[in-house]
Amino acid sequence: MSTEQEAAERYVDGLLGEDADLARVHAAIEAQGMPQISIASGYGRLLTMLVAMSGAENVLEIGALGGYSGICLARGLREGGKLTSLELVQGYADTARANLEAAGLGGRAEYIVGDAKASLAELEKAGRKFDFFFIDADKESYPEYLEWAIKLGNPGAVITGDNALLHGRTADPEKNGPSVLAMRGFNETMVRDERLTGTLLPAYDGLAIARIK
Repeated sequence: MSTEQEAAERYVDGLLGEDADLARVHAAIEAQGMPQISIASGYGRLLTMLVAMSGAENVLEIGALGGYSGICLARGLREGGKLTSLELVQGYADTARANLEAAGLGGRAEYIVGDAKASLAELEKAGRKFDFFFIDADKESYPEYLEWAIKLGNPGAVITGDNALLHGRTADPEKNGPSVLAMRGFNETMVRDERLTGTLLPAYDGLAIARIK
């Protein structure tokens, strides 16, 4: 990352300032020895805005971690809306739930613990449909998660995916590991697939955004 980009990101983070609810998430993650890999603050604010602007009533999150993105997503929900969060690790889901409750958003969220692919199949079987998706889980599964989002999305639904740049590895032709190849495929589908209208934002670690046609 260039010095100029780092300075720009620090500038944006400074404008956003301190957020007590999100700071609580970071503190809980550190206290419990969880990885500090929550979405960047600038993109967290963007998630809230995108959910609100899209008028989303049902949001699906793949990867809860400590609840940082969950708070950002739930803040944008329309009245009566619901966040459904899929998380592999029970302890992470419990932490996320506690942090959303502390932020006054517990009533807007449900957590489904287990393998996300199995949970997605169950959601399809139950006839669930969603207006907004946020993907931030195991990178090798991003292409499969994207296909599930397209399948479970209402017309016009918005799909977002964090870490699209993988700390510069997706743009480096010398890097060709499984996660890199999967993320390149995900990015290409988000931007080029005829079922979607999408783009990729290059700040922080990259955020891919698309709308189902």
